Amino acid sequence: MKLYTYDHCPFCVKARMIFGLRHLPVTDIVLLNDDVETPTRMIGRKLLPILEQDGHFMGESMDIVAHVDAMDGRPVLTGPTRPEISQWMRDGQQAWVHLVLPRFAAAPLPEFATTAARLYFIRNKEDMIGPFSDSLADSAALRASASAGLARLAGLIQRPDAVNGTLSSDDIHLFAYLRSLTIVAGLDWPAPVWAYCRHMARTTGIPLLDHMSA
Repeated sequence: MKLYTYDHCPFCVKARMIFGLRHLPVTDIVLLNDDVETPTRMIGRKLLPILEQDGHFMGESMDIVAHVDAMDGRPVLTGPTRPEISQWMRDGQQAWVHLVLPRFAAAPLPEFATTAARLYFIRNKEDMIGPFSDSLADSAALRASASAGLARLAGLIQRPDAVNGTLSSDDIHLFAYLRSLTIVAGLDWPAPVWAYCRHMARTTGIPLLDHMSA
């Protein structure tokens, strides 16, 4: 199996996670961000992640997660989900977007190995949220908002190896969300939240981004 991804992309992280959790081998191929032709040839549009298996292509991160988790009849995402977890992510989405996107754009990530690929990302995301310079200028307020959210999340984490006590799709969504935030320097990470991030990074084999935080 081959998995086509961008390193920064939380949807790609979700697909990568299930391979780590299931201890299944996969070849991870990072595309340049301005490579439109490759994903369009595979699934008809520029959208990652894409799973290639036996000459067939599958898009949509959670479809990939469900497909891989069902292999061999030994799923690992068997636990319950809680609406509080998805609501927490929705509540913090605005600050998250304005904090992480400008920092992704400046980071030494493989999908931005060329200037053209980096500029492609910047143009598209600034069309979504406005000039990155405005978001960066508002960093203090955005950090305060995100840190307050992380403090609330600490009370929702039941165990460092599973937010609800048993692995579930909530873990797929939550770790992908939190991993992106680790690129933001100066956030206040409560011990339970940081322990969860570190455990999930080790278990899935997906490193956090704190080594390039800004």
